[in-house]
Amino acid sequence: MNRIVYFLVLLVVTSDSVLAQATKQIHVEEQTWLAYFNQTRLSNRWGIWFDGHFRATEHFVKEPSKLLLRTGLTCYATDDLKLTNGYTFVNHFPEQGHANVSQPEHRIWQQIQLHTKYGKVRTMQWLRLEERFRHRIKNDDELGVGYAFDTRLRYNYFLNIPLSKKGIVPGAFSVILNDEIFINLGPRIVYNKFDQNRLFAGLGYQLSAHSNLQLGYMNVFQQLAAGNTYRSIHAIRLFFFQNLDLRNTH
Repeated sequence: MNRIVYFLVLLVVTSDSVLAQATKQIHVEEQTWLAYFNQTRLSNRWGIWFDGHFRATEHFVKEPSKLLLRTGLTCYATDDLKLTNGYTFVNHFPEQGHANVSQPEHRIWQQIQLHTKYGKVRTMQWLRLEERFRHRIKNDDELGVGYAFDTRLRYNYFLNIPLSKKGIVPGAFSVILNDEIFINLGPRIVYNKFDQNRLFAGLGYQLSAHSNLQLGYMNVFQQLAAGNTYRSIHAIRLFFFQNLDLRNTH
């Protein structure tokens, strides 16, 4: 996957160089991101994925920003290599320029996910492709007819460094570092092939062998469709992760 990372970084650098002469306008926001993640293994080959998100904006908690529900069916190629195909529903609450409209979005997504261990340190990478159908907006008070379609590629790298000599065990804390880059694809994308980057740093607490809680700071830097307009989000991120194995081990 390292080649994929180099390719995505090259796209970002190229995008920035094209827009270097344009005056950047950066809008700063404060948000709170809450989420629940569940991956449940049903058999040696199959499992299910679910995650749900709620995001608030305007001084972290004043207004709702997004509601997201994602589900999928996972195929285990090995214990550490997983392929998932699924569906996502997103509701974008009122955005800038459309104060009275909430915009629904439907996504189909495919993902390859790889887990790696280096001693007690754990990493996770995924490469995800999304086909996005966003409802058109007619005006500030009304949705339009039909959907706008585009695709997006996401690469996520997650690093878990335990602070306990015993490693990642119940009751132990760890340092969490996470970066995810988004690239827009398709003929409709003109000025913002680089969509956004999400950089997170925080602490994890292992609640049990199958669940952990992560709290920290995340910066989201997003390039909007105009090309020279950006959004910088300072976010408090609280995520709960649960990984269950329902296989009969007897």
